[in-house]
Order: sequence, then C-alpha cells, then structure tokens
Amino acid sequence: MTLATLTQVLTPALREGYAVPGLVCLGWEDMRAYAMAAQAERAPVILQAGPSCREHTPLPVLGKMMRNLALSVDVPVVVHLDHGYTMDDCAEALDSGFTSVMFDGSRKSLADNIAETRAIADMAHAAGISCEGEIGFVGYAGGAASDGTSPEDAAIFARESGVDAMAISVGNVHLQQNREGGLDEARIRAIEAVTQVPLVIHGGSGVPDAQRAALAAGSRVAKFNIGTELRMAFGAALREAVNRDPARFDRVQILKETHDPVMTAARAVIRGLGASGRA
Repeated sequence: MTLATLTQVLTPALREGYAVPGLVCLGWEDMRAYAMAAQAERAPVILQAGPSCREHTPLPVLGKMMRNLALSVDVPVVVHLDHGYTMDDCAEALDSGFTSVMFDGSRKSLADNIAETRAIADMAHAAGISCEGEIGFVGYAGGAASDGTSPEDAAIFARESGVDAMAISVGNVHLQQNREGGLDEARIRAIEAVTQVPLVIHGGSGVPDAQRAALAAGSRVAKFNIGTELRMAFGAALREAVNRDPARFDRVQILKETHDPVMTAARAVIRGLGASGRA
C-alpha cells in the first residue's frame, strides 16, 4: 500500500521544485485512469473527491475505492476530500479512510474561517492525516466571481489555522475551459514572502501550461488541482465511444474506451508539473 498524506507528498515537492497534481475524480473510471497514469509516470498523485463526486457516491464508498487503487500501485497516493464545507464533511472523510481533508471556509469572515479551519486541522492531525484550507475565494467560470487573497490575511491564516497547505485566489477560476488568462504572479510572490506553508492553486485547468510548469519549479505552489481538462478528455472519449456504434448498449464496454484517453491526458498533466519520476 502506498497511501500518503498531503504533507508527505508536498514536502519533497517544495524541496525539489515540482508540484503534485490534485486530480478531481467523478467515478471509478477516471480515478483508476489517474492512478495508472501516476504509476506509469512514477509520480505521486492526489485523488480528490469533491462536491460533484459526493453528490452521487457516498464518502465511505469513495474512500474504499481510492484506497483500493492505492493498493494496486507502488507510488504515493493521497486520498483527499476536496471542498469539505462542514466539520461533519471532514469527520466523515476521516472515518472513511481519507488521508487528507480540505476545509473550504473561504466565504466566511477571516476570524470564522481561521477558527473553523483550526478545529478541523486539529482533528485531522490527531488522526495522523493532513488538512488544507483556503483563504480568498476562487470563483467559477460563468458563476460567482473570485475574491483575491490578501497577503496580509494569508499571513494571519497560515500562522493561526494550523493548515498543512493553503489554497489561494490569485486569478485562478474553477471550471475554466480555456487557458487564456493566467495567474497574478506578483500576488503569489507577495503571499510567499509572508507565509511558509505549501500553496495550492484550485482551478488549475485554466492556467497556461508554461505558467504551471514555471510555478511548479520556482515557487511555493506545490499542488495544482486539475479537473476540467480531464473531464473534457473523458467526455470526448465517451462521446466517441457511443457514437462509433449506436447499437451498443453495454456500459462496461463503452466506458472501457475512456480509459486510455483519460490516462494519456493525466500523464501529460503530471509531466507538465515536473512530477514524473519523483515517486
């Protein structure tokens, strides 16, 4: 078994100048492709169960699925709760075998965010697992607007919340399907100057490849969450498989044809962050 905590994979990433992908899972087919991609690239990987995934699959089931995949490979696998919104969410993930939890208190006041994140970090650490928090709000393409992270607030949050990694809002947007924007590197450097924790970029699919690679190699950003571009690869492969033979109805046979394209896309993400060969 190669189960790892978030701290166990992010500490060497910071030291050696690469970033670890937090790959957003929606079901067995994509999470298996991600684990196989990590195995092929000899890279650490973070399998993430976010709100969309949890809408249709209970956390205890997801924990068993992801831990099963960790048993099948010999590279570090973090089983991570993404965007837990309550103490109960995080406690259930802990009880379900997750090795890392992310509490999202980013829409709360700074004081409330710190207090609630601190309680969850203490719970996680008592169980021997990691905790990620978020300061500043990362918005959604076509939805809620972002609220950029204040370096001053980031310094207080990093110092007082007890988190092992800190997600920040620096021009990144969830669910972005193009890479026409880019991150505010001046804001990242200002945050780095007043904090020591590993930094996390949510909405990493919208970040240009060259900027992802440069930040992975030369900043304290040690984790990029990647979801939308992999969902797009899965959707394209599924559409092609269905359309190739309209008479087919066996979902197992159809879904098998998503594996190779999604694995290929995940391997490209891993290589782009410099994580290949680091396991």
